[in-house]
Amino acid sequence: MTAGEFCNAFLSVLNAMSPYLLLGFLIAGILHVFVPKRFYAKYLSRDNKLSVLWAALLGIPLPLCSCGVIPTAVGLKNEGASKGAVASFLIATPQTGIDSILATFSLMGLGFAIVRPVAALVTGICGGFLVNHFVKADEGEYVADTSCQVEGGNRLWRVLKYAYFDMIQDIGLRLVIGLLVAALINVAVPDEFFLSFGSQPLLQMLVILAVAVPMYICSTGSIPVAAALMMKGLSPGAALVMLMAGPAVNIASILVVKKSMGSRFTWIYLLTIVGFSILFGLLINAFGINVVGMSESCGMHGACCHTEAAAPSVFKIVCSSLLVLFIIIALGMKFFDKFKKQKTEAGTVVYTVEGMHCNHCKAAVEQSVGKLKGVETCEATPAANTLVVTGTASENDIRKVVEQAGFEFKGVK
Repeated sequence: MTAGEFCNAFLSVLNAMSPYLLLGFLIAGILHVFVPKRFYAKYLSRDNKLSVLWAALLGIPLPLCSCGVIPTAVGLKNEGASKGAVASFLIATPQTGIDSILATFSLMGLGFAIVRPVAALVTGICGGFLVNHFVKADEGEYVADTSCQVEGGNRLWRVLKYAYFDMIQDIGLRLVIGLLVAALINVAVPDEFFLSFGSQPLLQMLVILAVAVPMYICSTGSIPVAAALMMKGLSPGAALVMLMAGPAVNIASILVVKKSMGSRFTWIYLLTIVGFSILFGLLINAFGINVVGMSESCGMHGACCHTEAAAPSVFKIVCSSLLVLFIIIALGMKFFDKFKKQKTEAGTVVYTVEGMHCNHCKAAVEQSVGKLKGVETCEATPAANTLVVTGTASENDIRKVVEQAGFEFKGVK
């Protein structure tokens, strides 16, 4: 492996994904600004079977990670949605997103881009029905409504800010890591490495589950890794297991779901994700579905063949340059926030809060603490695990609402 080969592999994946990522981020920004929370509550705040279907359908295009989806789900619960609808939303939403669907098409073809949302839909609906059947309505603790609100101001600016700043702050680092890992796999792992497991596809899936489930990975950042592993012989079914189970659940989300929804809900939530990811993986392998949308002669390296013809080189270079620029700005600001000097004037206290991973988590903490009597201002910084509060609210009151929101309060920093 040489540095030149690594750079070429990295740029190849970046050029293939960047046009679709930019488009996906833009659509996500439009959904965030123009589709109000009450639209979702209208269809999901009903204790019936149809609400389970609507929860999965409405959750699939939303670009929420497995931690960011929880505050929104809590808001739906407090609006009166059944636990089945909440489970359906929690299971289906983080597996996909309009950005990850388009990115999947860019690297893995139309077949995989269709299978992912269909699998998320079926998994969410089945999980919701199981929860409605087996879980009592009053199981679990009350959790404060921490769903984030859309700020005021010019709508076009809010769309662009959410699309190319907020979202990239949330997933940019994991996306870069995914691209780097994919490039490393392309040049360092021998071709057909996973073919030695060819007679044991279930073993491949179990290994992928053991690695992916505890980790915090996003639905977009996992795509280049899955595509690179397929190029080295990983079965399409095992790749799908990674793309379903990895983004849908992690240790932090399991703990928060257990606290807010109860143990039985959590077991159904977890086993549904694991079970259906394996089921869909086995079905794809068994029926020989050509999920990467390419001919046999093209091979795994042809996963991006359709993008070569669809986008001129100059266009892809421009898109890649813009994406890199947005990532540098967003992550640079996030890094600056982590190390900037906190206010120290009278009445201001800096607390340590762990478990915040994205801007949805930030909004959840700030909204919960901001409702307390005596709080003048509050600002959460996920990158630094800090919460700066100005006012007269007591530490115990702040601790209570932060922990109700599903985060770990560590006290004064």
